[in-house]
Amino acid sequence: MRVPAVRVRGSRVRGVRVLAATGVLAGLLAGCGIRATQVPTDFGPAPSMVPCELSVTDIATQATPSMPVEVFLLCSGALVRVNRSVEVAEGTDEATRRVVVAQGLLDALAEDLSDVEDEAGYDTAVPSGLTVTGPRPGDPEDALRLSIAPDSLPKYALAQIVCTFADSAAAGDNGSVVLGSSTSAESLRRYECAPETQSDPGAGNPPSTEVGRT
Repeated sequence: MRVPAVRVRGSRVRGVRVLAATGVLAGLLAGCGIRATQVPTDFGPAPSMVPCELSVTDIATQATPSMPVEVFLLCSGALVRVNRSVEVAEGTDEATRRVVVAQGLLDALAEDLSDVEDEAGYDTAVPSGLTVTGPRPGDPEDALRLSIAPDSLPKYALAQIVCTFADSAAAGDNGSVVLGSSTSAESLRRYECAPETQSDPGAGNPPSTEVGRT
């Protein structure tokens, strides 16, 4: 008669111990700010790429025998540098070379992004078909004229173009670029790629000052 009693008592003791251990574990989890749960949690797959970052391999695949350049694309509300290339024939004179580089940069800004860039969150606001010409008589020698008046472009697009040109062989070496319209004789303006333009390109047009013509 005692044996069943011992077994029952032993089962109760083990049950109490399990409950006590469960209570302690729950208390520890609560103390760490973690809620205990019996429901499996699925947070989905880990992100495949860090936003606005391209690996060395991704960048290398874009390289060509042409002249290496950098353009500014949009990502997470800011301007981010991305590698591109522009074809320039050997022996091209400096004035023509500037225009060729500028047109190549515009084309690179307007082209479709790669799957890798799209996945990383990159985008562009520069319209396709945009063209550029060199200075007119009376313009500064470093002036560039766009087929769309600069101030008529979307703010993001103008910021991309200004910062891309100002940081390339298409413009001078002072971090600015002189832009105007090729369809009108409107005054030229010297635009600067300011830090605030890079960090918040949609806030307004890049800083600029009017440039006189002779």
